[in-house]
Amino acid sequence: MIEIPLDRLSPDILNAVIEEFILREGTDYGASETSMDSKIAQVRRQLDRGDVLITFDPVTENCTLLTRHQFARYVLEQESASESGDSYEDYSQLANQDNQSSD
Repeated sequence: MIEIPLDRLSPDILNAVIEEFILREGTDYGASETSMDSKIAQVRRQLDRGDVLITFDPVTENCTLLTRHQFARYVLEQESASESGDSYEDYSQLANQDNQSSD
């Protein structure tokens, strides 16, 4: 899995990645309904702060957003797995767990 720097994506592509993530994850924003524009702005702030990263997994060909903590954990576990010969683990489903609590 690799991190995709924000400046490598056009504004339209970045917006599409954020929208796709929001729609795919079905993030719960509590009792009140939140507009798509508000959700996009919230995720964009997390990206701008560096709390959330855009990642691409060449094995699954999946682009997703992970918290910085999730990505660091993935990197450490991959280093450990390569030393011990363990197999690949997909972290794309972890994004929803941490993102609901990170903002």
